[in-house]
Parts: sequence; C-alpha cells; structure tokens
Amino acid sequence: MANKGKAPETPARLRRQHDKGSNAPSSITSDNTQSDEHVAEIYQSPRSRSQAEQLLETQNASVLVVGVLTALAFALRFYKISHPDQVVFDEVHFGKFASYYITRQYYFDVHPPFAKLLYGLAGWFVGFDGEFTFDNIGDNYTLNNVPYIGMRALPAVLGSLTIPVVYAIMKESGYSTIIAAFSATLILFDNAHIAQSRLILLDATLIFFMSCTIYAYVRFRKLRYREFTTDWWVWLVLTGVFMACTWGSKVNGILTVLCIGVAVLIDLWDVLDHKKGNTMDYFWNHFMARAAGLIVVPFIVYLSFFYVHFWILNQSGSGDAFMSPAFQETLAGNEMLMSSADIRYYDTITMKHKDTKVYLHSHTERYPLSYEDGRISSAGQQVTGYSHNDTNNFWQIIPTKAIPETGKGRIVRHGDVIQLLHVNTETHLLTHDVASPLMPTNQEFTTWPRDDHQHYNDTLFQVSLVDNLEGAAWKTKSGYFRLIHVPTRVSMWTHTTLLPDWAFKQQEINGNKNPSERSAVWYVDGIIDTEDPEGLDNRLDDKPLKEPKSMNFFRKFAELQLLMLQHNAGLTASHPYASTPINWPFSLTGISFWTENDTQKQIYLIGNLIGWWACVVGLSIYVGVLGADLIARRRGMDPIPDAVRNRLWNNTGFFMLVWGVHYLPFFLFSRQLFIHHYLPSHLASALIAGSVLSFVLSDNINFPISIRGPKTRAQPSQYADVGTKGVVITAISSIVLFFMFSYIAPLTYGTPGLTGEEVNSRRLLSTWTLHFAAKKTFEA
Repeated sequence: MANKGKAPETPARLRRQHDKGSNAPSSITSDNTQSDEHVAEIYQSPRSRSQAEQLLETQNASVLVVGVLTALAFALRFYKISHPDQVVFDEVHFGKFASYYITRQYYFDVHPPFAKLLYGLAGWFVGFDGEFTFDNIGDNYTLNNVPYIGMRALPAVLGSLTIPVVYAIMKESGYSTIIAAFSATLILFDNAHIAQSRLILLDATLIFFMSCTIYAYVRFRKLRYREFTTDWWVWLVLTGVFMACTWGSKVNGILTVLCIGVAVLIDLWDVLDHKKGNTMDYFWNHFMARAAGLIVVPFIVYLSFFYVHFWILNQSGSGDAFMSPAFQETLAGNEMLMSSADIRYYDTITMKHKDTKVYLHSHTERYPLSYEDGRISSAGQQVTGYSHNDTNNFWQIIPTKAIPETGKGRIVRHGDVIQLLHVNTETHLLTHDVASPLMPTNQEFTTWPRDDHQHYNDTLFQVSLVDNLEGAAWKTKSGYFRLIHVPTRVSMWTHTTLLPDWAFKQQEINGNKNPSERSAVWYVDGIIDTEDPEGLDNRLDDKPLKEPKSMNFFRKFAELQLLMLQHNAGLTASHPYASTPINWPFSLTGISFWTENDTQKQIYLIGNLIGWWACVVGLSIYVGVLGADLIARRRGMDPIPDAVRNRLWNNTGFFMLVWGVHYLPFFLFSRQLFIHHYLPSHLASALIAGSVLSFVLSDNINFPISIRGPKTRAQPSQYADVGTKGVVITAISSIVLFFMFSYIAPLTYGTPGLTGEEVNSRRLLSTWTLHFAAKKTFEA
C-alpha cells in the first residue's frame, strides 16, 4: 500500500507503439465524458499477478466458485424446509392471502400484491385448494393436507438465487473472484436471511429483486460510453422492471426506487456538465431515456400487478369493509350489492360506525353532573357506542321539510337536514357547546325531549354522503355518511377509549370539530321499521343490478394506494419483538417466529453475529478511508491513485447509497419496526465489506471495467491482486461464518429442541429474548 500515491508508470510497450506511430489510440482522441473507467487494450500483462489470482480469475474458476456457492445456498435454505409443519409467524397473513387468490375472495393488505400473487401461483401449482385459511400460528399443515412445502419452496429458491446475484454484482463491479465470493458468503451463511427464505414471507422476494435491480443498474452504468445502443436500452429497462418487482413485493421496496432515483440524478448532473462538451439536446436525450426506462416502464409494470390483483379477486371477502361502497359493489356477493335499499323519512334504522363497528346507542341513564377532573356536564341522557344489537339502538328519521305521503320524494338524499328520534326514550339526538366526558376539546352528544322545542336548532343534523354526489340517495349498507351538526358543524364521531362504569364501559360519542374527519364515517346497518305505505319489499335494487357493477381501474388503484399508506402508517401498536433501527446493524435483538413447548423447539430470527459485525467494521473503515483521503487532499497529499479513488467513490459509494437509503429513513418512522427491515441494508453492507477488503489487500483495482465506446480513449489496464492472502482470509472467514451459523442453527431451523442450558449458551447477547432458557441458580 506504500505506492498508492504514485501514478502508474506508462508501460514500455505503449511508449514503443507511440514512438513507432502505430495504430495505438491518439492522445487527442475525444475527451467527452471520459473521466473514469472504460475498457482498453491490455497494455499491462495480467500475468504479473500472483498464481492464485491468475487461477481464480479464469472463467472456469469463476463458474466453479459461483456454482459451489449456489449449491450451498440451496442446501442451506431447503434443509428441513418441511419443519415445522405448522403456521409460523407472518405465514398467518401471507399464506392466507395466497388462499384468497385461489378462492378469488377480496382481501386488504398494506403491501403491494406482486409477492403474494407469486405465492398464490405457487399454491395453485402444487395443488392447494385455498380452503385452509392460516388462522393461527401453530395450526397444523399436515393434518389439513396443505402442500406448504411447495409454497415455502418459492422464497427458498429466490433466497438461494440471491447468492449468485450478489457474486455477479461484485464481479461486474470489477472485483476479484475471491472478493466476490467473500461478499456472497456473508449472505450465504447468514441465519437471518436463511430463516426469512424458508417461510411464506415477503422478504426473500423483496431482497432477490432488490439485488437484481442493483445488478442491472451496474450493467447499465458499465455501458455508459455506448449510450442508446441495444444493450444499453436492455439493461436500462431491466433496471426499471426489477425495480417495479421490488416495489411490488413489499411497501418498503419504494426505498429501492428512491435509491435508483438518487443515483440517476447524480448521473444526470454529471451529464449536464458543460465542461465535458455536452449539449442540452444530448442531456435531454439522456433525461427522456431514463424517464422512459426508470419511470414509465416501472409504473406500467407496477400497475399490472394491481390489474391482475383486481381481476383475480372479484368475489366478496374479508377486505370488503376497508373499501368504499362503490368499490364493494364491484365484488360478486357483496352485502351492499345484494341488500342495499333506499332510506326514507320516518324509517326506523340502526347505524354503525365504519371503523369500530359499534351501534349508535342511547339509554335512560344520564351523564354525571361533574367528572373526576372537575368539569361540569349537562347531566343529559347518555349517547354511546354499543357493540351489541339492542332496541336502544333504534333511531327514527324525522324530516325538517315538507315531504310527500308516498313515492321517491320521501327518500333521504345527500345534504338533507334531518332529526333523529331515539325510539325507546322519545328524545331527539342533540349536541351542543358542552365538553364531552373524555375529550374536553370535543362536544358532548346527548338527547332532548321531542315535545320540547327549546333546543330545536341543536337537534338538526345534515346527512353528508362520503361519495358527495349531489342528490344521491342515502342507502343501507352502501351509503357511508358523516352526520354533521348544522349549528356548530361538528361531525358525530367515536373512538375506542371506553367510558367509565357509569356508562357501562361503552364507547364515547362526541362531536369532532373537523367535519371531514376520515374516521367519522357511519353507515346504516338496517331498516327496522317504516311508516311508508309502499313498505320495504320494493326498495331493494332490482335483480339485474345485483350483477357486480364496474369501476374504473385507476379509481380502484388510487383508492387502494391511499388506504395502504394510511394503514401502514397506523401500525403503531407496541409489539414485544419490535426494535429500533439503531440496534439492527449489530443484531442486538431478534424476533420469535415460532415455539413448541413440549419439545422446547423455537425459531428465532437473528443474524450471524460474525457476519453482521464484519459488515459494521467494513462500513466504518469505508467512512474512515474517505474521510482520511479528503483531509489528506486538503493538505496537498494524494495517498490514493485516481482509479482506486474513483472506484471507492463511484462503485462502493453506490453500495453505500443503497445501504443508507434502505436504513436511515426508518429512524423517521413511528410505526412498528423489526430487525427484518434491515435485511436489504445488510445485503448492501456485505457488498461494501467486500469492496473494503479488496482495498485493504490490493494496491490496485481491476481497471478499467466499463465497456469502451467509439469516442473513448484507451487507458493502460491495471489488475487487482489480493493473492494468496485473499484466499486465506476468505477461506478462514467462511469457516468462522459457517461455525457461527451452525452454532445458532437450531434457532434458525427450529430443530432440534434445546435444553435450558443449551438455550443459555446460544444466547450470545443479553438482549436476545429466547424461550426455554434455564434459570440461573446461585449457591448460598
């Protein structure tokens, strides 16, 4: 490393060619965008490297190495894949979603559908009928004849194929075979990656397509001096396709899109540099090409996942309640489609809150005169949310305007102002400027005797349908609405916090001062009675309308995207195995996936400590090297050759970008977070660790590696030489990684069962929360 500050000497052979005026490239060949790497004729003999390096850099050796790595990956991920024959961790969700695809029942989930579509396809391919619904962790697959091994095989295959892709990324980035193998082994022997790849979970699919995205982008960048050629377009489009597959696998795949977006912006900023002689037309051609390949193509592919998703899930299912009435009416067998009826004045109805499913309820008991905090109430009749069907849930709709005795003029429509009469107590629903019991900022809801008109205005409410269509009829089931108080414009609302014993621990109903509050939505569950001479029989939609209705695909797509974002952000409940991002790189905490008490078996997701800490060391060295180089150059020193520095900034810097973009945003999230959210960043850190090892072991790099274009100058080739020491270090690290993997493998595979002392011995960090640990005893 002592010679790193010296510029490489011009080879004698190259000097002789220039002296003879041979066909060697002229020094005045165009300099356009040639500040870094491109392939040239070999001016420096590759035979100057060590014998170990020469042997490993042959094509046959590379194929052999990647073949062995891939075979080991398949062996480790398929080993005892049939165990346990029970539902494990989030298989309760993603296995269930696969069954819904097979039975075509609509469901809702916060993640895009691509990976789940693959599981549905895998289940159908191996003969799964979809009848098993993965209800509980521990439900037995064998007893229910579920072909679960075939479904688990899909992530196992993708997790295994990730290893050769990692190897290929390093090779295409210009690193030696042994360095590429080093990065691949960090993933190959990692317990967390193996555990995720053996179960019906989304992360193996996410990580595989993320690695494919990185590989395709590296290949695309290597062709930057052959812009707009067929190969250039192929790898640009493939980057976009793999990016869409990553995003479509799991919601945090959007971070891969962001990562590529940042890299492309940096690339375009370089193209925009006028000092390189680039015209604006040249820049716009590059801009439009990237917009087509990395925006239009991925968006079309991403849309296609949802198109297939909606096409398959055309039957009513568990996800109906999350969607709008218009959406639900597109599903065959949906209750709204089958039993929706117009609501008319003087109908007696029951109303339910959309989110919490409680009925609007009242009873004769009254609010206490004062609350525990000293606030004074109206002491009026209680209005609450009640979860059970009861006659105290009956409300009659009273008109506030003249209506005809019969006919459609009696239908309640969007924007109508009504009164609601509580049938059992003969009182009108009312809200006023009195603080509610649990929320001083919100208004109290109570009732007022129907014959006392003193507070008539306070009993007026406007029906505001969610669809907000002028003149639209209010309907049961499908007519989602907000009840807006006319004088104060508060919206009738409820929440899950329960009232004290004086209200029988029912939910509070209060007036939310935001009239458009998203969660202040209700629907009419049914019509109990009517004074309409035409009766109820003629109100149901005509039979021809019971066929599923149509809805524009883009409206469906937009509605589902908004709901996915809202519900993903709402996953804020505590979880015993949730962890904070600062713990993840060190593998300080894991997740209990499954336990079996009788045999003391368990699956605990945790990383290979040796591998994860090695990656942290690699990250630290990389940041330290760049910092030291910047300081040295500031002081007029040049410790690193330009080619090596360019590789550190451009290639390893790209890996660092992948790591940071997939890790740092989690510090801003308030939702539940788990260690498996770090796995994409862990893969990037393995790439960085390999790059840093190459920098430490070799004075040079394999340079140049980019494909030479028609306008690029030839440059003398250099070769990295990690030599025998690289082979020895990689071999030793692989052995150590394998032994660490093997030691905690019972926690990864869930077998064999461990005694309490054996569990304690594998609890390598005090922060690991393992089951069945033996209690420590001390002699007096």
